[in-house]
Amino acid sequence: MDRKTLVTGANGHLGFNLCKLLIDKKINVVATYRNKKNKKILEELGCETAHVDIMDKESMIKAFKDISDIYAVGASFKMWAKNPKKEIYDTNVTGTKNLFEAAATCGVKNIVYVSSVAALDFTKLPAKESNGYNSDRRNWYYNSKNDSDKLALELSKKFNIRTVLILPSAMIGSKSHNLSYSNKLVHQIMTGEMIADTNITLNWIDVKDVAIGAYLAMKKGKNRERYILANEKHTSIQESVHIVSKEFPDLKLKTPPKIPKFTLHIIAFFMEIGSKLTGKEPLLKREYIKMFYGLKQDYDIHKAKTELGFNPTNSKTALINAVKYLKNDWNYIS
Repeated sequence: MDRKTLVTGANGHLGFNLCKLLIDKKINVVATYRNKKNKKILEELGCETAHVDIMDKESMIKAFKDISDIYAVGASFKMWAKNPKKEIYDTNVTGTKNLFEAAATCGVKNIVYVSSVAALDFTKLPAKESNGYNSDRRNWYYNSKNDSDKLALELSKKFNIRTVLILPSAMIGSKSHNLSYSNKLVHQIMTGEMIADTNITLNWIDVKDVAIGAYLAMKKGKNRERYILANEKHTSIQESVHIVSKEFPDLKLKTPPKIPKFTLHIIAFFMEIGSKLTGKEPLLKREYIKMFYGLKQDYDIHKAKTELGFNPTNSKTALINAVKYLKNDWNYIS
């Protein structure tokens, strides 16, 4: 029997785009989902599907039979939760452990593991793989990506599974069945919800470029190496709004003013209080200001360019294309 390629989290933003890319390349794909109501999202792909919960190792062992290559995409990608240790940290770290143990049991040969730029050291810019890991431990998502990144490398060595890690920045664009964290930021820009420039920058990357980068990592990536999949330069909130406003004048967007750091802390304080009352994520947290205020999210992507042939769409075009999609074609599948 021919061995197959499996994508965890296939109904997610990156997972869905990656599955479509692999299918277009005539690769025999198994697309996995956790919530059974999302199975219909994958039906349009026309590939085999499997139910996998990364917190349930037995479900992985069942799905990984006859699998040669795995793209480990499934993870908790959110900056906030009511119980962040359980919902974010434990999911990502324990999920990584379960995945590698199940892969070893089933004889999987290759894993492309989706990490994040959150696992990079930003004390020296542009950030690059060789600088090491992020030492800032104030956010559970960032902690989870740092620790699961390290764990993936350790388990790769322990089980002798070729493993290549990719570290994407803010993935945006089509196709998305739900608003991913990064697409939600684009949506807030285009709907005028970004009423202030918080001096927190972004590094936009087209999700399709990350899918291509993941495929190239499987083909060309070196064992136990990490590759940044991002653009080289950051984009500020003001710059992002200006780009969208110029390209889409009908949105009638106003350039958000810069707000002093002290004032942002006060605003965030009251937003956090409101969050406790509503149970919903606040638009701004003091933690984010402490971590990201003034941080220029610039990356050295030379390694991905030279070793993988990674050649991403520039941030401006990625942002414009994302707005076009969200404005004209996006619809939520419940």
